[in-house]
Amino acid sequence: MTEVAREPLGRGKHARRRVLEAALEVLAADGMPGFSMESVARRAGASKATLYRHWSSPSALLVDAMDAQFRPLPEVDTGDLRADLVTLLTAFASALSGSPFPTLMAAFTDAAERDPALGDLHAELTRRRREPLLRLLAEAVERGELVGDTDPELVVDLLAAPFFYRRLIAHQEMPADMPAAVVDLVLASVRLGTPR
Repeated sequence: MTEVAREPLGRGKHARRRVLEAALEVLAADGMPGFSMESVARRAGASKATLYRHWSSPSALLVDAMDAQFRPLPEVDTGDLRADLVTLLTAFASALSGSPFPTLMAAFTDAAERDPALGDLHAELTRRRREPLLRLLAEAVERGELVGDTDPELVVDLLAAPFFYRRLIAHQEMPADMPAAVVDLVLASVRLGTPR
C-alpha cells in the first residue's frame, strides 16, 4: 500500500477524522488481514500509542470508522410511493457503484461474523439503512395503498437484494433503469387491486 505523506497527527476533530479515514483506506486496500493499529497509524501519520490512547483495539477503531463513514439514504416523502422508492434505490445503486462502499462492506461483513462488537454495529448500520424504506412502506399500508398484510421487512429485502446480488455476487454493472424495474416488480405483488 502506498503511504501518503502527511503532517504529524495533531489533536482535535480534524486529527480524529484523519485516523478514521486512514482506517477505511487500510480496510479497503488490505481487508481485515491487513487491518492493524500499526497499519492505520502509518497511513494516518500517527503513532500506535496515539491510536491506543483513543481506541482500545483495532475493532474499536473500525467500529468508529464505519460509523463515521455511514451515510443513510436520503429522506424522501412526496406521497408518491413508487417515485420515492425509485429515488431511494437509485441512491443505493449509486453508493454500490461509485464509491468504496462495496469493498468496505464486504470486508466489514466478513469481520462482523467473527467479532460481536462489529456484528452489533453491522446490525445497527443495516437497520438505519433500511429505515427510510420501511417508513415509506408503513405509511403506504396506512394510506391503504398496499395490502394490509404486507410485511415491510420482506418488501425491503426484495427491493434491496437484486442490487447486492448484481454488485457483490455477480460483479455486474447496474443499468440506470434497474431501480424502477425492481420497484415495479415488487410493488406489483403488494399493491391493492393487483392479483397476488
